[in-house]
Amino acid sequence: RTTVMTYVAKKCGICFQPPSIILIYKDDSTDKTRQRIMPVRNFSKFSDCSLAAEQLKNNPRHKAYLEGVSLRQLKKLYSLLKGHLGGESLAESLEKFQQEETIDPEEDMNKLDDKELAKRKSIMDELFEKNRKKKDDPDFIYDIEVEFPQDEQLESCGWDVESGEEI
Repeated sequence: RTTVMTYVAKKCGICFQPPSIILIYKDDSTDKTRQRIMPVRNFSKFSDCSLAAEQLKNNPRHKAYLEGVSLRQLKKLYSLLKGHLGGESLAESLEKFQQEETIDPEEDMNKLDDKELAKRKSIMDELFEKNRKKKDDPDFIYDIEVEFPQDEQLESCGWDVESGEEI
């Protein structure tokens, strides 16, 4: 019989010198909070952050620990490291990442290629999950009923009137 080790990610950050991803996690089997340092090797200012994040998340040595860390967060850490290697300040790198990860409501997504569209969708999915109220949230309300004020006269629409029926 094997026991399943469960690790709960608490914080995940980056160290520039030496380049490494640092994870603070809780080990459920011992109930202790621990730190795991994952060295970043073969990464330069020309590297692909998405690819590096996927490789780390799927690395057999780190996979179990990184279960609770999103791919987007790992990508962000790699992009901060990439900016650092390219001579940017932390503030510049954060600003750049924020711009790349923000959805412009005016943008016509019909004109995007598949890769860019998939990127926008994953950003929207993550935002949705972050803001979604779940059953076990303390401020979750099951059946919200809202009364809308009926002070002003309701406007009728053109398509309401055109059908031959009397209202």
